[in-house]
Amino acid sequence: MAVKQDLKLRLAEPVLGEKELEYVSDCVRSSWISSKGRYIEKFENGFSRFCGAKHGIATSSGTAALHLAFAAIGVGPGDEVIVPSFTMVASANAVAYTGAKPIFVDSEVATWNLDAAKVEKLITSKTRAIQVVHIYGHPADMDPLLEIASKHDLYLVEDACEAHGAEYKGRRVGSIGRLGCFSFYANKIITTGEGGMVVTDDSTLSERCASLRNLSFDVERRFVHDVLGFNYRMTNLQAAVGCAQLERIDEFIERRIQNAKWYNSMLSGVKGIVTPPETSWAKNVYWMYSILVERDYPLTRNQLIQRLASRGIESRVMFNPMHKQKIYRLGNKDADFPVANMLGERGMNLPSGNGLTREQVGSVAESISAV
Repeated sequence: MAVKQDLKLRLAEPVLGEKELEYVSDCVRSSWISSKGRYIEKFENGFSRFCGAKHGIATSSGTAALHLAFAAIGVGPGDEVIVPSFTMVASANAVAYTGAKPIFVDSEVATWNLDAAKVEKLITSKTRAIQVVHIYGHPADMDPLLEIASKHDLYLVEDACEAHGAEYKGRRVGSIGRLGCFSFYANKIITTGEGGMVVTDDSTLSERCASLRNLSFDVERRFVHDVLGFNYRMTNLQAAVGCAQLERIDEFIERRIQNAKWYNSMLSGVKGIVTPPETSWAKNVYWMYSILVERDYPLTRNQLIQRLASRGIESRVMFNPMHKQKIYRLGNKDADFPVANMLGERGMNLPSGNGLTREQVGSVAESISAV
């Protein structure tokens, strides 16, 4: 599918300001530019507090945060972790990195998140954890998953990489399961360029994550390593950007929600376009404003993406389900994932960045409604 390169409206550009420059300059002047420095602890404390969790462990990426979480709870070869098929590949990869096997589950239509009603039948003696992904900023229904995890003595790990500040029944995601994982990639609600964080209330898991993140150095015997660790450290430079972004996180969340309100209003009457969900118990932060292009719309999903590109507007298909990926397809049947298949075939993401204006939303909406 050919897409024009001279795009004028990107999918999700970061909004950076003078504070980011000030804090990064402070790092450079102090010479603390690597994985030590005051901004790392400040960012960890500030973001974990924002989430409602006691501990934060900053990492080099959201993928690293997920891998770190599974390593910290001891997931390894021979284990299984239940993962939604409709997600970004990093969710499944983080499980596979440990040597464990991701077991995929379909989504449900109401929120596009994993279907809790289908989880329990997938649990075996090998199951160690359930990974819930709060897709595109909408929380998953956590109560049934918490009940299942408790009943079967499983860890519940939240992939909240797309859901900074989203709420489930008044609780911020990431603080509901045993561990929550976030990404600070450039298109996220707040960014450090690359980066991530694990948050948890569990002091033991927090200490384990912090050790594994830093190559598992023995505390008392430097350069002695009894456990296989990783170099997943965040730099002070990245954390400095994160601290500046964190000062504006409430503003950025409100901007995403306002973007969604504009889109909803402008697209509500367009036949064949399904706008994103928000259930009564959820606060959706709309990391991406995602729509479904139904068969009664005049264009296919891919044709609409091309139409927008021809007008200088970047858009993107939604995730291709994991059970369809060559690296994970073995043993999975399309018939078991009707909702994930539908989302992957009909879904697309519209421009959703923090700097989006009403006029820009109007331009996108007009390009869709005028077909």
